[in-house]
Amino acid sequence: MTRRGVAVLIGSLLLAAGGHWAGYELLRVLGAVGVGAVLGAVLVTARGPRVEVTRDVYPGRVNRGSPALARLRVRNAASWRMRGFTAVDRAGQNVRPVAVHAQEPGAEATYHYELPTTTRGRMPVGPLALHREDPFGLARNRIAAGESATLWVHPRVHPASARISGYPRHHHEGSATDDALRGSLDLREVREYQPGDEVRSLHWKATARTGRLMVRDSADPVQPRFTLLLDTRAVMPPEVFEEAVDLAASLLSASALAGHHSRLVTSCGADLPTAGGAVAARQLLDRLCLLGQSDVRELVPPVLSAAGQRGGCLTVVSSGAADLRALAGLRSRYSSRYVLALGSRSAPVPSALVITAVDARDGVRRWNEVSR
Repeated sequence: MTRRGVAVLIGSLLLAAGGHWAGYELLRVLGAVGVGAVLGAVLVTARGPRVEVTRDVYPGRVNRGSPALARLRVRNAASWRMRGFTAVDRAGQNVRPVAVHAQEPGAEATYHYELPTTTRGRMPVGPLALHREDPFGLARNRIAAGESATLWVHPRVHPASARISGYPRHHHEGSATDDALRGSLDLREVREYQPGDEVRSLHWKATARTGRLMVRDSADPVQPRFTLLLDTRAVMPPEVFEEAVDLAASLLSASALAGHHSRLVTSCGADLPTAGGAVAARQLLDRLCLLGQSDVRELVPPVLSAAGQRGGCLTVVSSGAADLRALAGLRSRYSSRYVLALGSRSAPVPSALVITAVDARDGVRRWNEVSR
């Protein structure tokens, strides 16, 4: 029973009891009618709808603010006419009711409805609930149906240019740094063998030491590399941080789709290196989808300042009011350095081009102008 049904039942019982005690036949009849209405509502809604329900979410990944739809298919699996009911779906904290109309036996109907995409994140969709209620709202039957799905709401991506920058062979003063370029490939890591790896990449010493087949994972040192450091410290208001994430997503997506080695690093220690391509772009956007601000104080994480970390273009996305002096220690590690400062104008950063922007769209526009 609903709250209304409980209230009607209690009122009807009190009315019938009062009429019996006072000897008023009308009150007893009204009380009996109320009790009968509640019992009838319970009987009407006791049997849930016999339906087959499937719900699909498409596309599974969208940019913030882009449309995402859910498709609800309902088939009457009973041998009698199905009365209408309400299907209630959940998308994060949002509730989406869908009115399902009456159907003949074996009939099928499809309903479409929009899902909210205003907030970046991984949004659970479902579980779906089928509600059947009597016309007076005295009783309700709720049945769980369908499976839960996941909608990835990525940051908003603006069309950006891919910056091309290879391995730094010289410091900005001109002193050579070719000591890292030995041979045609750089050893990135030694990992366990996977089906499809070339036999010539086997690392025999590591194999003998671990007892498992190990291979060298190498990278071409002259291939363009793009590293983006996103400031996740609590130095920006939440709305400015969202713009910073959008800006980072735009630059990383453009670099990965251009086939460049693209790497996302954050102040809180997240590190995602990729080899470029459409799959890499999706991985980067998925990681940005889940990022939030943290209480760390240092802009440059240890993973970026460690020895041996060098190569390509370094771009820092931060706030103009943030302290960026720690970037001076990275000046010799990258062939080109950029700072995209959102909000107020940032102080000069040694050996780096500082680009001040109002929001992500403005930052991408200024980035594209510099890239020409």
